[in-house]
Amino acid sequence: MREVNEASIQAYCRYLIREEKSAATVEKYIRDVRAFAAFLGKREVTKSGVIEFKKHLLESGYAVRSINSMLASLNGFLKFLGRADCRVRSVKLQKQVYCTEERELTRLEYQRLLHAAKRQEQLWLVMQAICGTGIRVSELRFFTVEAVTRGEISVNCKAKTRVILIPGKLRRALLNYARKQKIRSGVIFLTRSGKPMGRKMIWAQMKGLCKAANVDPRKVFPHILWLPWMRPGN
Repeated sequence: MREVNEASIQAYCRYLIREEKSAATVEKYIRDVRAFAAFLGKREVTKSGVIEFKKHLLESGYAVRSINSMLASLNGFLKFLGRADCRVRSVKLQKQVYCTEERELTRLEYQRLLHAAKRQEQLWLVMQAICGTGIRVSELRFFTVEAVTRGEISVNCKAKTRVILIPGKLRRALLNYARKQKIRSGVIFLTRSGKPMGRKMIWAQMKGLCKAANVDPRKVFPHILWLPWMRPGN
């Protein structure tokens, strides 16, 4: 096959949508494919070119997990193009049997982050929703006025449905917030333009709390709010 072009990238995008991949997944896969296309330039797609790209990622200082995630996106694209022969193996990652102090958010640090977010009611509630229910950031859109009123949310993902109960205190806080924001139905966590909050926005806002909370920014990611010590009874 000749070089990767915009037509093939858009065709892959449409394929991912037909496969019912989430919007975040499609965006991520396409971003990774574009990174490969930029690296490849006008060169034809070859196995050696893909290996060069893998080496480039390693030399650029990316984390191994990030590299493997990008390679997975690229391998899927190559298979779609009928060039499965050009796919490469992921980078071997030694299993880590413990979570280092540098990467684990402590209970006290979480409490400091919550305190720092007090003046940002929406973010304060987002953090408690993630921590209190174990919800994924991409699933915050399921927190609707109707679902919170019932006291449970049904998360539909990849043809599977799971029901998550909302703690009473959080439920009351969410409904009170919705009333103040005049949100009578639908998604509760919205941007100023009325769209559901996205992962990047939440991450950026949480990072902004770190200085005031005296927490290392490297520890703060939306998905890391659900930690073993947050389980009921701990």
